[in-house]
Amino acid sequence: MSEKIEAIENYGLSKKNRPKAQFSKVGLVGCGTVGQTVARIVSASGIEVVFVELSEEKVQVALQGIEKNLDDMINHWGMTTGEKRSIMTRIKGTTDCSEIAGVDIVIEAIKSKTREDRVSQRKELFKRIESFVRRDTIIATNSTTVVITELSSELNHGDRCVSLHFSTSSPGANMVEVVRGLNTSEAVYENVKKFISMIGLRMVPVDESPGLISVRLFATLVNEACDILMEGVGRKEDIDLALKISLGFTLGPFELADKIGLDKVIRWLDNLYNEFGDMKYKASPLLKKMVRASQVGRSVGKGFYEYNEDGRKIVDKTY
Repeated sequence: MSEKIEAIENYGLSKKNRPKAQFSKVGLVGCGTVGQTVARIVSASGIEVVFVELSEEKVQVALQGIEKNLDDMINHWGMTTGEKRSIMTRIKGTTDCSEIAGVDIVIEAIKSKTREDRVSQRKELFKRIESFVRRDTIIATNSTTVVITELSSELNHGDRCVSLHFSTSSPGANMVEVVRGLNTSEAVYENVKKFISMIGLRMVPVDESPGLISVRLFATLVNEACDILMEGVGRKEDIDLALKISLGFTLGPFELADKIGLDKVIRWLDNLYNEFGDMKYKASPLLKKMVRASQVGRSVGKGFYEYNEDGRKIVDKTY
């Protein structure tokens, strides 16, 4: 007589009735430098991540970038190889936008050059995301200079949208600026606060304004540093050193601008100038000159400083 075998799962809760973690899967659209950092932070918190890129080549570049960052942490005793493997198993890259269908929150982190592109591309992307995800899925942008109310204005459910600016420029800056739009619901805002806490970051609430807090302050700081340099008041090394020693900066304004990318700094400044019309946001001629020369920072090996293949600053021995 054959033995009847029944699956043990049949005696547990049905899949339909099983309790679901509030944030068990996160979607990312765009996985450049910022997206890679967000993916690593979220995955390290035990949450699955699926990111969408434009091509399989970009998917592989993103995965390699995340791995390199984790390897750097291992080399500095900040992580074990076992922890790295665990993090990478929770990250999946794809070119198929339908893969985000089951996520609890989607964070957009794409790149755009002009303000018109920043708004129009993101609006279209938000509508595309909305067509795939559940009604209760939160849709967020990492953009700092485009307000979330404008981006969500054409969605069927704009109440689900927020702005989450992950600070990834300075080492140890474990915080997120959180902005609720005009239509963001109280429930979504409270859930976002829980999400930020789950991934071990500190939330900084910000009223809706282009540039938020960090970008508005940093953009004007870089402009002023460029003015000081052009006036001959101090060398770039001295200006950076002065802020690091006197104000406790981890990186000076020129070092940080190189890390962010001078082209990105100019995009921030241009958008802020167009929004506010204040001359303090008018990009420095020095920044423009360097970007025209393709000296945009660490990513290309040269900005205000020169960098080796590992992205480490080459120290001037004569200084």
